[in-house]
Amino acid sequence: MIDTHTHLYLPEFPDGGDGQVRNAIDAGVTHLVFPNVDRDTISPMLALHNRFPENTSVAMGLHPTEVKENWKVVVDDMHKLLVEGGFVAVGEVGMDLYWDKTYRVEQMLAFAEQLCIAESMSLPVIIHCREALDETLDVIKSVSPTVRLIFHSFTGTPDDVRKIRKLCDPMFGINGVVTFKNAGSIRESLPIIGIDRILLETDSPYLAPVPNRGKRNESSNIPYICAKVAETLGMTVEEIDSATSANAHNTFCL
Repeated sequence: MIDTHTHLYLPEFPDGGDGQVRNAIDAGVTHLVFPNVDRDTISPMLALHNRFPENTSVAMGLHPTEVKENWKVVVDDMHKLLVEGGFVAVGEVGMDLYWDKTYRVEQMLAFAEQLCIAESMSLPVIIHCREALDETLDVIKSVSPTVRLIFHSFTGTPDDVRKIRKLCDPMFGINGVVTFKNAGSIRESLPIIGIDRILLETDSPYLAPVPNRGKRNESSNIPYICAKVAETLGMTVEEIDSATSANAHNTFCL
């Protein structure tokens, strides 16, 4: 199994994430993708990747909640790192108007800039979209990227899936939310998305799946997510593992 979105390098993991990577490998998770958050997370992310180079990959981007007035300087610095190579995607980038709408315009500008960078480098884009689907789609429409897009932590309705697909044909990252009792809408969306567009992810340390909901999440929990997706789609765990792993390899060129 492959965890296509995990932040095991964050301070929530006191040992720098080493133990959690080993736990994941022991649980049958063969590869993990680390998306960046901001300037401060670059060093610990790369350090963890360098300790497990065969089992991890990294993406570079400025998370929308970290976009401030100086976003252009930060994005330019990240662009320089991307040019140096070694990254499998631009991310995590996008729009988040759940906590604060102060930098709505700046978020849109930063997202557009990073989409353009990804397009110029032929890299897929890991998209964070929370309470901002219309704005996210407006930016995508303005840039019209041809690279693969990934709607990370997708929890939308079937209508949201259809709305997105009118504009683009992305992958959808499915995480622990799919196991929540009150997450019927995302389970209804899975058949609409289709197995050929599903990626498994944890978004560790957040959104731990049932039966570990409320605890610190880690990549070793991917099997619970895989099992719920299999149950929802009427497929076997082995079939979901095989299909989503192939999707991850094709999306990120792992």
